[in-house]
Amino acid sequence: MATTPDWVPAGVDTGTPSVARLYDFYVGGEHNLDSDRETARSALDALPGLDIAISANRAFLRRAVRYAAGLGITQFLDIGSGIPTPGNGNTHNVARDVVPGAHVVYVDHDPVAVARSRSILEGDPASVAVAGDFLKPKNILDNPEVRALIDLDKPVALMLVAVLHFIEDKDDPWEKVAQLRDALAPGSALILSHAYVEKESGAGTTSEELQRVYRGFGAQLQNRGPAETGRFFEGFDLVEPGLTGMADWRPDADTESDHPMQHTGVVGVAIKN
Repeated sequence: MATTPDWVPAGVDTGTPSVARLYDFYVGGEHNLDSDRETARSALDALPGLDIAISANRAFLRRAVRYAAGLGITQFLDIGSGIPTPGNGNTHNVARDVVPGAHVVYVDHDPVAVARSRSILEGDPASVAVAGDFLKPKNILDNPEVRALIDLDKPVALMLVAVLHFIEDKDDPWEKVAQLRDALAPGSALILSHAYVEKESGAGTTSEELQRVYRGFGAQLQNRGPAETGRFFEGFDLVEPGLTGMADWRPDADTESDHPMQHTGVVGVAIKN
């Protein structure tokens, strides 16, 4: 009988895969379980190159955070942050390369993600990880730990990276983003990425089989294109180059662009006017 790793919080169902732990597996992390690895391998079989797309998404996050920090934004609210990735590619590391002392709040509903983030951030007075649900924006914004680090009267980089494609239309994610937007000061940034694989993308199969894999454990993976994803940016002004595939947004030396899966997805950065 397998023992439960000591990093798994009490009450976690280790037999049911987790979106956050699957993501951790794709990026080479160590905080995933047998159920996650088995499901992740099925997902990779369903959509070859999925792990490459996810790496491209992380590279987009790093470039976008550097961009926002370069504008002078010193506060980052990362909702759906997931389990910290290996190395120094997490939001607080990247932001502080540009603006030392940047305040960073990580929000996730996955208990492993929150526990691991809190462990890593222990002793860091300018960062915190809290449990929160994107579907309840007010609860996130009113959380005392969030408000201790985030001053909503000053510009904030709101990060919704690889999270909205897990929210169904019936839950109106556009309205939830609007609630968050309305709480932000002018000059705030929205950093957003969304899964999207075109049927004729040259990236192999469509996302339909991948969606079936995720729905097998209760995750409702959505495949929204530029028109639907673009609606999340209402009330913001997109910065150049607008909405693009992941590797096409302001590529730099950390962007490998020879695999078609790197050009999937819809990403963008925008500023609240």
